[in-house]
Amino acid sequence: MVLGFDTSNYTTSIAAFDGVRGENCSRLLDVRPGELGLRQSDALFAHVKRLPELADALFRSVGTGDIRAIGVSTRPRAVEGSYMPCFLAGVSVARTMASALGVPCYDFSHQQGHIAAALWSADRMDLMTQPHLAWHLSGGTTELLLVEPEGRNVRATQLGGTSDISAGQIMDRTGKLLGLDFPAGKALDRLCADAGRQDFFRVKTSELTFSFSGLENKISQYHQAGHGAADTAYYAVLSVCDAVVRTTRDALKAHPGLPVVFSGGVASNSMLRQLCREFSPVFAQPALSTDNAMGIAVLTWLQEVGG
Repeated sequence: MVLGFDTSNYTTSIAAFDGVRGENCSRLLDVRPGELGLRQSDALFAHVKRLPELADALFRSVGTGDIRAIGVSTRPRAVEGSYMPCFLAGVSVARTMASALGVPCYDFSHQQGHIAAALWSADRMDLMTQPHLAWHLSGGTTELLLVEPEGRNVRATQLGGTSDISAGQIMDRTGKLLGLDFPAGKALDRLCADAGRQDFFRVKTSELTFSFSGLENKISQYHQAGHGAADTAYYAVLSVCDAVVRTTRDALKAHPGLPVVFSGGVASNSMLRQLCREFSPVFAQPALSTDNAMGIAVLTWLQEVGG
């Protein structure tokens, strides 16, 4: 068995994986009503408090067993300069535990973990050794990636995505506009089912890149024009999905035939999953679309045992 730790700015998580079965224990960080996330110092403190209870829950379920290795997400992306203090909580616990057990501790990026979680949960681990396109759609990231094998890990090169605020931020800011709790993605998804209109704003795309800052203003104007919560939710979600779909089509013109993988919390959105069917997409299971340590545990197992 191997362990994985991930302490993002939204979720504390720890996972165990034995090469076949995996279990992830996660909990969202507490955000006060009306706020859109946490300061890094508050997120770091929350992770430090939360990790012991999640470890207790995981070990009650899977036992302590023969732990062969530990993995941890140390930064958002595997690129120079990528850093967030909140990941220090997971790093501290993972490396301390590895030293106590006398086992190796492997470092990964949060983004690599998302990709691995998507591939494992979709039963497409074969793509770990094949080039593919991947969307990382979350509260902090909206990136279209070219993913290529790199040893027993993957290398992700950004091809496009948002030039400013992320898809997840659009969802959460729309949720705040409508008086929804943070994070708002699931509530917006439910509201869309009751929409009576199918309006949207066509976001301008250029060479696989787009901006969502103007969309935020359009959503506010749409709601202020008298459209209800369900129609406003639909307007916001469809506008985001339309930009992602059109950008994916353009990317496949430059990279024909590559599989398309969707990871990150926004990838659990039901409208996105429906609109992307033309690509025969690979979607993470909804439970593993949001921030989790499962992908980190899978990558750790590959490093330690192979696959």
